[in-house]
Amino acid sequence: MSNIYVQEPPTNGKVLLKTSVGDLDIELWSKEAPKACRNFVQLCMENYYNGTIFHRIVKGFIAQGGDPTGTGTGGESIYGEPFKDEIHSRLRFNRRGLVAMANAGKDDNGSQFFFTFAAANELQGKHTIFGKISGETIYNMLKLEDALVDHDDRPQYPQKIISAEILSNPFDDIVPRTKKRDEDSENQNASEEGKKKKKAGVKNYKLLSFGEEAEEDEEESVVASKAFAGKSKSTHDLLDDPKLSAMPAVDKEQSSASDQDSDSDQSRQKTVENVRSKLKKSSNKSRIPEPEPDKVVDDEEEFEEYDFHKEKREERKRKAEEIRKEISDLKKDFKKSKQKKEEEVVRQEKKDAATDSTIEKYKNELAAYQEKKKQLPLKGVSREEFTLSLLNKFVKKLHSAKEKTEEPDEEKSKEKDSAADDDVEAGGSNWMAHKLQFEDNDPLVAKDANTKGDDWFDIYDPRHALNKRRREESKKLMASRK
Repeated sequence: MSNIYVQEPPTNGKVLLKTSVGDLDIELWSKEAPKACRNFVQLCMENYYNGTIFHRIVKGFIAQGGDPTGTGTGGESIYGEPFKDEIHSRLRFNRRGLVAMANAGKDDNGSQFFFTFAAANELQGKHTIFGKISGETIYNMLKLEDALVDHDDRPQYPQKIISAEILSNPFDDIVPRTKKRDEDSENQNASEEGKKKKKAGVKNYKLLSFGEEAEEDEEESVVASKAFAGKSKSTHDLLDDPKLSAMPAVDKEQSSASDQDSDSDQSRQKTVENVRSKLKKSSNKSRIPEPEPDKVVDDEEEFEEYDFHKEKREERKRKAEEIRKEISDLKKDFKKSKQKKEEEVVRQEKKDAATDSTIEKYKNELAAYQEKKKQLPLKGVSREEFTLSLLNKFVKKLHSAKEKTEEPDEEKSKEKDSAADDDVEAGGSNWMAHKLQFEDNDPLVAKDANTKGDDWFDIYDPRHALNKRRREESKKLMASRK
């Protein structure tokens, strides 16, 4: 296991996730996956993951979270669009506790991420690994696997992320987007307040030569504006000309009806435009190509299709995906069971071939013993007679073997003994003519010192008187010869 940690590159950066199952320390590979780490750190800094749940848990595989909608289809990156995968050769799905980006396809990374409960080699090259859970907090992560899930791998009582804390930030230039928005809004509010603080102009009619007339006209216009507040004004209302009538040419009811019609047309047009914009946004998100100009439908038909058929189409697609997934799972299970059966047949054939010879030999011996057993009589007087007859046959056989043998020499007897031993091992009858002889192990009362046998030890004592005399005699002889 330690070899795995030697192969992995060193980490740079650390984030603490406080969850409902306990704290999770995540160490980041910011050099190997800079985009994914920058995205994760900035979203943690902006409290984007606070309150989100782990919406998908596959036991023995992964625990997925990071979607603010909690459905598995939401979430966005800090770049405003999905960013590319960052696959590194030294980062592999070969153990538990790894943190990687979740996506719906190639280069489709947003805000969702997942933890691994075990090795997942099938994910290699498809998802970006950007961190790992360190220390004893990995045991808190494994508690996520104990959740009760339904048939869609969705937990019935989902665990959630309470808050995120950045312990070591590998990117010093990251600034939360909320601060930028607050600064922009403060600047905008300051500019608006500056405009409001400007004093309103005061009209001083005393400075004009015709100030009194202008002041009277101003008072009349103020009175008229108060009288006709909320109404449109024309020369019919302001002038006292007998040729201009203040009576409307069209009744109020007819005008109100026409206004309502125009308002309803405008509102309907607005709703159609809103629906069209929503459809465009959804098509951009799902990356569906725009329809050809020849296939463009009218606004009303599109509006009706969106209202009445979209949910049915989505439901139909979801059911088709479930059926397709179930079929693929059944095919995999059938293939595995078929392979197991074939392997079992091959193994059984090999075993049978290995045991055929021994089984055949055993059957032959069993048949021979059974045949001999049939010849044996039942217990009683007849059984005794049969046993005695067998003993007599054996005695006769021994006598006949002795008569055949002659008195051999010693060498011939040795050869015969060795042949008899071999015959005994082979199961022959030569051993019957063998003569049993024992070694003579009688105790010796005395031993002659003059006779030297094989077990005689040479003893020489230089201090013995006899040895001293012999040495002196040998010295005298040597001196006389000189």
